[in-house]
Amino acid sequence: MSDLVLFWHRNDLRILDSVGLAQACHSAARVIGVFCFDRSILSREDIAPARVVYMLGCLKALAEDYRQAGSQLLFVDGDPVDRIPQLAATLKAKAVYWHHDVEPYSQIRDEQVSTALKAHNIQVHTNWDRLLHDPTTIRTGNKQPYSVYSPFWRNWNSQPKPAPVEVKLPKSELTPAEIQALTQLPTIDLPTATELGFTWAAPLIFEPGTTAAAQQLVTFCHDSIYQYDEQRNYPAISGTSGMSAALKFGTIGIRTVWAATTAAVTAANSETALAGITTWQQELAWREFYQQALYHFPSLAQGPYRDHFKQFPWVNDKTQFKAWCEGKTGYPIVDAAMRQLNQTGWMHNRCRMIVASFLTKDLIINWQWGEKYFMQTLIDGDLAANNGGWQWSASSGMDPKPLRIFNPYTQAQKFDQDANYIRKWVPELKSVDTKMILSGDLLPLTRHQVGYPLPIVDHSIQQRLFKELYASVK
Repeated sequence: MSDLVLFWHRNDLRILDSVGLAQACHSAARVIGVFCFDRSILSREDIAPARVVYMLGCLKALAEDYRQAGSQLLFVDGDPVDRIPQLAATLKAKAVYWHHDVEPYSQIRDEQVSTALKAHNIQVHTNWDRLLHDPTTIRTGNKQPYSVYSPFWRNWNSQPKPAPVEVKLPKSELTPAEIQALTQLPTIDLPTATELGFTWAAPLIFEPGTTAAAQQLVTFCHDSIYQYDEQRNYPAISGTSGMSAALKFGTIGIRTVWAATTAAVTAANSETALAGITTWQQELAWREFYQQALYHFPSLAQGPYRDHFKQFPWVNDKTQFKAWCEGKTGYPIVDAAMRQLNQTGWMHNRCRMIVASFLTKDLIINWQWGEKYFMQTLIDGDLAANNGGWQWSASSGMDPKPLRIFNPYTQAQKFDQDANYIRKWVPELKSVDTKMILSGDLLPLTRHQVGYPLPIVDHSIQQRLFKELYASVK
């Protein structure tokens, strides 16, 4: 029997702390990595160019990691249901390993790949890796999946967390016969974004690859994590972890991340520091809450969790939606956030909530329009997290307090007191008085003089209208 196995990478673009890769290395003398450019994903309307460029950077780094370990990462292009079994059969691999995914499309695809491999008498081995806890293990007292975060957090936090997994990738040179066989397959070199049909000219806000992710974690846990509870809501300062893209593509293992937080607890020297660590751990739990929600309730990917929202009478004004997308609503904090998103492919989390509330509660536009636009632009766009956040903001999701409306002026006054964030992304307001920017008391003449638009809606009127519409469907 062949001594070769394949490890199929997807959103786990690393060698270190990988459950499935460690298992593969224990089972075979040679382990070869493979990544498939899945055209069913790349052809979607919600793929962000910045995200593709970041992914390609991560793949370049991963290929180098394989090379330095004496192995290699192969690239194939097309339908994984065809390409992965073809590659495994051509190389006479005895097994293919990969990690589970919570997304509905991925689960269907993986089942089809598994069936095709077994038809070739090739073993299939799958593991949970992306989450600290298998989604089938965190249940309510009635053995049901959680639909409310707070009790989920208490249960999830009480469970012991797994330690990082050691991976020793063996030297895995292909034989001359295997190399010759590969010439009959559509293996490819690592493509460029342009070759895949995407263009992103701006610098990436996050450096791709495992080395950069590890360094970012060290930097965050050395300092910012201790002030995280106090600073995470202020978009003008670097108070967040900067780990979202790395977690999305799995360039760092979640067990490694959790271990860093527990080490930070040991080093903490104040209640404030401990509060910062706990708050960030709760954010990691939110990530898993949304992942587990999508796993148990796959219909979330297509519509609202709350049934009555399926009949909600959204206004869906396309002109207003365009203004929101372009950062031209006349509400400074909203426009600053949208321009940050458009120019960098990223947006501060507090601002994500502000602009989502504004789209759904002020413009009364279907949250799915915003969800899709975020996925079309975000470097860290992840279906579970993005969907969960949008449904939370729209009041259509899993939330014990479903009706929540953000006042964009109040949010700006509280979290951008000096208007530094607004001025950075809305430069036409640089010379305008801070109080005028934050209060909304920008006179039409002032707006005209600096080239800034009038508000496209009145918040107080729209707030009342949304409440009326909400009451009518509830």
